[in-house]
Amino acid sequence: MRANAVFEGGGVKGIGLAGAVAEMEAAGYRWLRVAGTSAGALVASLLAAGYTGAEMGQLLHEEDFRRFADRDCLPPVVALAMRGGVYRGLRFEAWLRDLLAARGIRCFGDLEVGEHPRGQYPLQVIASDLSLRRVLVLPRDASRYGLDPDRLDVARAVRMSASVPFFYEPVRLARFSGQSVIVDGGLLSNFPIWLVDTNGKPTHPAFGFRLIEPSSGRPTPIRGPLSLTLALVSTMLQAHDQRHLEERDWVRTVAIPTLGVGTLEFDLSSQRKRELFAAGREAARRFLQTWSFPAYLAKYGCSGPRKELRRPGGNPFLSATRQE
Repeated sequence: MRANAVFEGGGVKGIGLAGAVAEMEAAGYRWLRVAGTSAGALVASLLAAGYTGAEMGQLLHEEDFRRFADRDCLPPVVALAMRGGVYRGLRFEAWLRDLLAARGIRCFGDLEVGEHPRGQYPLQVIASDLSLRRVLVLPRDASRYGLDPDRLDVARAVRMSASVPFFYEPVRLARFSGQSVIVDGGLLSNFPIWLVDTNGKPTHPAFGFRLIEPSSGRPTPIRGPLSLTLALVSTMLQAHDQRHLEERDWVRTVAIPTLGVGTLEFDLSSQRKRELFAAGREAARRFLQTWSFPAYLAKYGCSGPRKELRRPGGNPFLSATRQE
């Protein structure tokens, strides 16, 4: 069965997302439209390029994430002050660009095939524009910066989405009246399940894939500057979407336990990678035991803008991306 999918951000914990995808594919699901933030954008981009969940799991298992913490000669404090991030993020971007190129994908225009008419992209990526204080949905918002959405580099868009505040250097984009600083999409929407909702009765399931922390719901102890900074980033990336999730979102979402792995735990061992991937597979297997698309339609009917988000012009996330 064809389905849409949205993937939450979570750094190296994204291996769990790949495991869940592999299990869903083993059950017969194939992907129509995909979207994501940060690590979720990485998974979504590889799916859009034709990689399977199992292939992603192998790629992530073999990769040494430590090389993505790419610093130059500047001390961390100086790099943070001068560039806004300790690490450059260039190796991550180059790695993804090579993977996409291996499947013939460079820009978003290369993805417009099959059931997707021109201008309607099978991949959407979330980023945050700090300068304009709004969410970006790429590639469709690329024109705000004088860029052709068709020619926007997919790896660059994912790099924007994965620019974890303070960790990776933000991406700077020129626009008609100045310059914008672009950071991790999780700052405004780490779980953008609203991206694949349509008005009217859906013809395909739209699944969400979330990463659930063992400490979810418990207070975070603050003991000093480092724990304060980590708590700040975690709150920015998680708190917003939790407020707006509805019952119809939870029942179509695969909740993947992260086993205590940290978002930026780049020195993750091979064993922990295997455990995360297996946790994703097991979460999807349990989800499929109770999932029924006809039952979902019977209970929730048509999808559309959430009540608490509705305002003149519709979903504020969607309307915001059309404003300058």
